[in-house]
Amino acid sequence: MPADPTSPKLPDAGQRTAYRAQLLYFTGEPGHAGDNRASTTVWLSDGLLVVEGARIAQVGDYRSLASDLAPGTPVIDWRDKLITPGFIDTHIHYPQTDMIASPAPGLLPWLETYTFPTERRFEDPAYAADVARFFIDELLRCGTTSALVYCTVHPGSVDAFFTESAARNLRMVAGKVMMDRNCPEFLRDTAESGGRDSEMLIQRWHGQGRQLYALTPRFAPTSSEAQLGVCGELAQRYQDVFIQTHVAENLDEVKWVKELFPGHRSYLDIYDHYGLLRPRAVYGHCIWLDGHDRRRMQETGAVAAHCPTSNQFLGSGLFDFAAAEASHMPVTLATDVGGGSSFSMLQTMNEAHKVARLSGYHLNAERMFYQATEGAAQALGLGGRIGTLAAGAEADFVVLDPRATPLLARRTAQADSLEELLFALAMLGDDRAVAATFAAGRRVHQRGG
Repeated sequence: MPADPTSPKLPDAGQRTAYRAQLLYFTGEPGHAGDNRASTTVWLSDGLLVVEGARIAQVGDYRSLASDLAPGTPVIDWRDKLITPGFIDTHIHYPQTDMIASPAPGLLPWLETYTFPTERRFEDPAYAADVARFFIDELLRCGTTSALVYCTVHPGSVDAFFTESAARNLRMVAGKVMMDRNCPEFLRDTAESGGRDSEMLIQRWHGQGRQLYALTPRFAPTSSEAQLGVCGELAQRYQDVFIQTHVAENLDEVKWVKELFPGHRSYLDIYDHYGLLRPRAVYGHCIWLDGHDRRRMQETGAVAAHCPTSNQFLGSGLFDFAAAEASHMPVTLATDVGGGSSFSMLQTMNEAHKVARLSGYHLNAERMFYQATEGAAQALGLGGRIGTLAAGAEADFVVLDPRATPLLARRTAQADSLEELLFALAMLGDDRAVAATFAAGRRVHQRGG
């Protein structure tokens, strides 16, 4: 008999295990509806995913692989569920967990009223550790197995996050916020101390197990030219680390940046000047860019992290999918908690689709799932490691339940194509649709468990 998928008694970690389910992953970016290009979507209606240790050993059609399974290999029967790669959230703030859904008339007053006072609490290592535990629990509950995470200005906030992530063997990217002006004194570092602390944290955490570091100037208004220069020097010295910051999120912010940096062509040009546009550089929002900016993103390999729930919550604006596509600028999806109002990448897809429709663009479900998995991994330089179910990849995956709620069950029962199934999950799904989450081959979340 197959193992009961609702039971907590799954095989021990490290044991070779097979999962029979519908399987979905991508080998490239899906085309638009009606495209004649060869399909880059791999969908197995009765597939078998074989995991050995922390990696995927085999993937394919059940009938093709089942006879070759070693005797005694447990087969978990999830034929009524869909397994996809674990979701990748490319822009999120763990210190803002406790202030999610805080009211404010716009981005800048929201920072002053809620964000900065909340981040002050991360002076306390015990508080930082408690928030890190809850934050990671919430990510896993929503099927997110990797994220680009902002910590606070306190080095201890980074240690707290990575300590928790490492304990669960997750593939995470995080960094200490750098800001030496236009912020409260209690959150201010200096160009020298911000650079010194960041380099210390790179040496401590980058490449340790599955942990990766991101240089994290909060955004141009809170970093002096000296600090941006130091950040650029570190980016040159450590070329495999990530860079994460914000750009062109809000019109008031854009106006402020122009006053602070009058000698630059655009907001993005400031980062370009300091050598911060390159592969593995991820820019949150990217709403108010022009054509020249988008071309520079494409030319340098920098990535736009689209944050639809945050952009709507703070009234920042609508991301222009058509312009991004025309420039071939890499685009990923992100929650941006706590400006974003949900940890769920399914809910983020829901809002991304609606944002696109408001500008006359149709963002289909296959492309949204791609952007949250393989697309994000490729954009981050982590292709083949995460974001896929291909053999050899790290075994991070999520088990989605198309019958998780009565409405979702009723709608998916009528689905007559993969697009309809995925679209229903994106429009009607949330954390309840995540039956289980696996990281490095181990189950790290089970609904109701």
